Amino acid sequence: MEFSSKLLEKAVYEMSQLPGIGKRTALRLVLHLLRQPKEQTLHLASALQLMRNDIKFCKSCHNISDTELCEICANPRRTKEIICVVEDIRDVMAIENTSSFKGLYHVLGGKISPMDGIGPNDLNIASLVAKVKEGRVKELIFALSSTMEGDTTNFYIFKQIQECDIITSTIARGISVGNELEYTDEVTLGRSILNRIPFEASLKS
Repeated sequence: MEFSSKLLEKAVYEMSQLPGIGKRTALRLVLHLLRQPKEQTLHLASALQLMRNDIKFCKSCHNISDTELCEICANPRRTKEIICVVEDIRDVMAIENTSSFKGLYHVLGGKISPMDGIGPNDLNIASLVAKVKEGRVKELIFALSSTMEGDTTNFYIFKQIQECDIITSTIARGISVGNELEYTDEVTLGRSILNRIPFEASLKS
């Protein structure tokens, strides 16, 4: 792809680094920005810069937040004794959209995947186990995707807390095996949270 401007070429290259954005789509987006009022592009650039520089991760659940403690963890109306374990922020948003869960979350930041070089120490597992061992958590809900990596991660955490006095459950399998949580419709996901089953039972299925 030939460019008449090095500035345009640089902008297209940077845009094409985003997931799912090829060079042609990147060019279309950059040209769209060029056609918009200058202020609109500057607002976008400013928003991205502020997000990158000022965004935080909740010190309790590792959710993305504007403050040290996210709005969910800081909400006194949430049930603090029940924690839903998810892979990332997109899963928190998906479950929140169902309005079916009133507990707290714990964002792992991924799933155990030896093929990708991701082990337990690369995820936010140690802080979750520490929470459980403090004795303030009554139930842990595993809400990872129904994939081999998700099941492996669930089982690893389960083994770490097996001796603790805590209920462990997993979302009901109304979600197809192999599906990512964020792509599941809200009704199915909401029912899966409400109709969760003991984690031990899921090991036998």
